Amino acid sequence: MTASSMSDPGAGRDECAEVVLGVDTHKDAHVGCLLDLRGVLLDTRTFAATRSGYRQLTAWITGTGRVCRRAGVEGSHSYGIGLTRHLHQAGVTVIEVSQPDKAERRRRGKTDQLDAEAAARAVLSGRAQATAKTSDGPVETIRPLHLARQSALKARTQAINQLKAVLLGAEPGLRETLNTSSTTRLIHRCSTLQPAPPSDPDTAVRFTLQLLAQRIITLTAEITTLTRYITTTITTHTPDLLHRRGVGPDTAATLLLTAGDNPHRLTGEAAFAALCGSSPVEASSGKTRRHRLNRGGDRQANRALHTVVISRLRWDQTTRDYLERRLAQGKTRREAIRCLKRYVARELYPLLHQPLDNP
Repeated sequence: MTASSMSDPGAGRDECAEVVLGVDTHKDAHVGCLLDLRGVLLDTRTFAATRSGYRQLTAWITGTGRVCRRAGVEGSHSYGIGLTRHLHQAGVTVIEVSQPDKAERRRRGKTDQLDAEAAARAVLSGRAQATAKTSDGPVETIRPLHLARQSALKARTQAINQLKAVLLGAEPGLRETLNTSSTTRLIHRCSTLQPAPPSDPDTAVRFTLQLLAQRIITLTAEITTLTRYITTTITTHTPDLLHRRGVGPDTAATLLLTAGDNPHRLTGEAAFAALCGSSPVEASSGKTRRHRLNRGGDRQANRALHTVVISRLRWDQTTRDYLERRLAQGKTRREAIRCLKRYVARELYPLLHQPLDNP
């Protein structure tokens, strides 16, 4: 552990004075910085990104004789996820801090110590106010399963496209034998091929088709297993979420991951809509008063809300009537869908609190 301690201008004051912690996180080490409530730099130290390092950081804070209630952590849900859990367990409120302002970086330069100090000052000034996710509950259980499922879906789609591309180059007899309008039947027929070791173009095509078909079948079984585990976890902790029209395991998991294990950190359904990028944004000028689409927020959550809306437009008559009414009022289809996504966010937000009420 390295240290660059500085003189404490707060010596002689009340030992219970509060300090603010700022942390710049990295894969192997975290740099911490302490400021008093006047913004005076007290100390800067580097700790290993291990359990022992987290304990040393906590001991460093308590050793100052001051109270630390707030900590600004840059990358609290990536390199700093372990530190964030440790600080939450120690009773410290962790604030998610974005990267320092680029103009400020150009003026002062770029070091880990400066980034940690900038994180602490962002909390102290109130620029950073978003409470970090705790990542220690059922939503965190869903996160790796959802990640694995998404990668398996992508790999399966790629394998299906490759299988069809290889089939185009097969000799006509084989292509006519395997020709079918159903992708499922095509995969099954290709998996039952008994090719010889690849020694010429024909055997190479047969071998590749069988290999790709077996890969697709394996990935499909993997996706089914992951979907079952995700559905079970969601049903156990938020049973009403999957009962809403248009909400499936994928969209439910995405929205839960956006809200986190502590959705109470959001101030209300308007904050959740803004987090999902579905809140209206003012675009008025002069005598014109209008709103535009929100292109910010979590785009995966926005896609999940869009999926729910598109499903309801297909199967729910009430949603279709609302769309027609909005179109008659002069709104574009995109603007009307944005309004629908805002309503869906308002409807689903209360259901995200159930992990707190039903642990």
